[in-house]
Amino acid sequence: MTFLKHNFIPALIIASGLLFSCQKKKLTEVVEVPLPTAEEKVTIGHPDEAVADPGAFEMYKLPFEYDELAPNIDAMTMEMHFSKHYLTYTNNLNRLLDSTELAKLPIEEIFKKLDMSNADLRNNLGGYYNHTLYWETIAPKKGGEPKDNALAAAISKDFGSFANFKESFENAASRQFGSGWAWLVVDRSGNLQVTSTPNQDNPLMPQATIPGKPILGIDVWEHAYYLGYQYKRKKYIDAFFNVINWDKVSEKYDDAVRK
Repeated sequence: MTFLKHNFIPALIIASGLLFSCQKKKLTEVVEVPLPTAEEKVTIGHPDEAVADPGAFEMYKLPFEYDELAPNIDAMTMEMHFSKHYLTYTNNLNRLLDSTELAKLPIEEIFKKLDMSNADLRNNLGGYYNHTLYWETIAPKKGGEPKDNALAAAISKDFGSFANFKESFENAASRQFGSGWAWLVVDRSGNLQVTSTPNQDNPLMPQATIPGKPILGIDVWEHAYYLGYQYKRKKYIDAFFNVINWDKVSEKYDDAVRK
């Protein structure tokens, strides 16, 4: 059981109501989470309690408790991020795909056919995919760096060293203006690159600056870190490296280069 400090409230409401433009059409953050008063107690639930409505895509089953990433990512942030934001993206995507031909396709095929002017589908398709990758590639008691495998060799080849990669990735996340993501991708030549995208865009979408298959992504929307770090995005980015599941990222790298 945990308590929420009163001074978190206005800032998170601002973050939840953030507006951004896409093809001259305004979108809003997909879920607004009412916060308790300073006197209210907040009970942290269990990831299995977050259940999406039936549809083409299911939520990733989080294999650890919300509090297991602390102190790097706090339990309340995890619960709100997973059971509110991610759940809403999943339900919205399934609603948009319902009774359409796209619902029968693998998600990467949907990206290939995506009309970038379709703001609702663009936002929720990206929101679902991006968050699923995020949950898949973080875990308790991980961090460090890949060693003695194909991904480690590729990082050394394409960045010179793991330290160089880490600096490039952190810079991409820190410098992303407003809400968005930073990515490690396998590009169309099979090389590793770091890039960033605004809002819920990703490198699988048409018109991506660096097209490729994402194998690691960090969410730099404020909902991913504000309760724990407030405006100190850089501290959240540093802490993210303590929870990266490099075994899973390596699996994704191997799969990407095979294709």
